[in-house]
Amino acid sequence: MAFFSSLFAQKEKSVLGVDIGSSSLKVVQLRKEGGQAVLETYGELSLGPYGGADVGQATNLSAEQITETLKDLLREAKVTTKSCGVSIPYARSLLTLVELPYRADAKEQKTVIELEARKYIPVPASEVQLDWFVVPQMSPSQSIAGDEGSKGPVFGSKVEVLLVAVHNDELTLLQNIVAGAKLEASFYEIEIFSTIRAAVDDSVKPVMVLDVGAASTKVYVVEHGVVALSHAISVGSQDITRAIAVSSNVSIPEAEELKKRQGLVDSATLGSPELVFSRIFAEVRRVLMQYETARRKSVSTIIFAGGGGVTKELGIYAKNIFSIDVHVADPFSKTEAPAFMRPVLEEIGPEFVVAVGLALRKLEEI
Repeated sequence: MAFFSSLFAQKEKSVLGVDIGSSSLKVVQLRKEGGQAVLETYGELSLGPYGGADVGQATNLSAEQITETLKDLLREAKVTTKSCGVSIPYARSLLTLVELPYRADAKEQKTVIELEARKYIPVPASEVQLDWFVVPQMSPSQSIAGDEGSKGPVFGSKVEVLLVAVHNDELTLLQNIVAGAKLEASFYEIEIFSTIRAAVDDSVKPVMVLDVGAASTKVYVVEHGVVALSHAISVGSQDITRAIAVSSNVSIPEAEELKKRQGLVDSATLGSPELVFSRIFAEVRRVLMQYETARRKSVSTIIFAGGGGVTKELGIYAKNIFSIDVHVADPFSKTEAPAFMRPVLEEIGPEFVVAVGLALRKLEEI
């Protein structure tokens, strides 16, 4: 699968978000105009055909193959800037939430975190890039009511810290791809944070994001813009496509199109996708209940993103499963674009959440 759209002529101060996924590459080019993010061009290319696999299926290509695919995508999408931010796959990173002693002094807190982090990272500290985020402390009543006030920690108490680590080898791989494509990246960001930037609007109440990728589904709970929970489910959009292919007796590429065109509309002929989603949703419900019980907080919304998020009528189907608000991510709503493009952008939006999130961060550097 490949689609491209160039909406505007080249302008100065354009930036690019480059999402290197397991089944496809996606790019979004934005520029800043009057304080607004203006969409200039976007595009996607499936990696499958470059590695002898079908469209929509997860791949394991070499850096050289990914580089060639990216160069083709940049050319076909008529990208006009080299300035970019690049995604790091969730599966190639480590995110873990830990409780650590609180220190009022920032330097002391940093030292505590760095020392304690060694217990949770299974490789030598010299082999990874480490970062962390302190989760804001909220009382249950404040969180459910949506009050922005926080209950500050006191000395001797504990704080929750999200530890984030990426192996140096993964960063080197991405840097080689970027250099080979003649791009200039100022940052590399784990896809979970790009997704949050582009898909989550409510920064107060806990929100759950379901990123249905090709090989797996990532589940995030976000509180005050910080990841309070992350979980991976080993079922993804490629399993949905395969289920459609089997039940409808069509090829994988045809099933990929059926997923987007019919999806969960015709349950008589396309019931298999529901079986796949039921497996995903059963695990999501378990994670949701575990989170709400342990944290004594209610998740206000579930947002769908990723390749599986473009499945036709997924939002309607999910609303019948969960008892809270459900909607499909629309990252392009954070950008300015011609009105006639909106229906298309809403339809493809879930797939471009990471690329849009990267480009939005890159715009902040201007």
